[in-house]
Amino acid sequence: MTVVLGSPAPEKAGWPGQFGVVMLEYLDHEEGRALRLTPNRSLSWKGNLIFFGLIAVVTLMVAIGWSLAGAWMILPFAGLELAVVAYGLYYTSRQCYRQEVLVLTADTVRLEKGIDRKECEWSMPRHWVRVIMEMPRHGFAVPKLMLAYHDTRVPVARFLNPEDLEAFVDFLENAGIRVERHHQVGGWWL
Repeated sequence: MTVVLGSPAPEKAGWPGQFGVVMLEYLDHEEGRALRLTPNRSLSWKGNLIFFGLIAVVTLMVAIGWSLAGAWMILPFAGLELAVVAYGLYYTSRQCYRQEVLVLTADTVRLEKGIDRKECEWSMPRHWVRVIMEMPRHGFAVPKLMLAYHDTRVPVARFLNPEDLEAFVDFLENAGIRVERHHQVGGWWL
């Protein structure tokens, strides 16, 4: 990534501070403004290991108890259950380390996505790019955002909560990016 990762720069002119639990973080960048978007990690990796350990202890105690009572067939299923729970915790925790870096320069809007490294990148001319905000049919869902340029549409900020999403949209509007709000037609059951 060409973005200089580090602490946010709220003291720069026109840069607000951090939002929420650092789901939106302003970064220093030599070419313009940069913003890092990350999902909310409500539980650390250590917390996931403790949670898995507690589940494993309870599951194995029950499985060994039934095994000693003669129902030995429960042991493979208990092991399978623990393997599925471990995979689910690993996958969810890994996905919580996703990040998107949006770099706004004088001429371009660049979006970089990845988990441990930059996995994909889109670069669009700043004056022609727009953000399409698909408003949900009901109030329980979060609007969906896409960066759009001609026929290219790239989903962005799918993991932000409603408050941080609104702050992100405000940031884009203040930076001069056009935001189009599209309201879906139909009832909530469609």
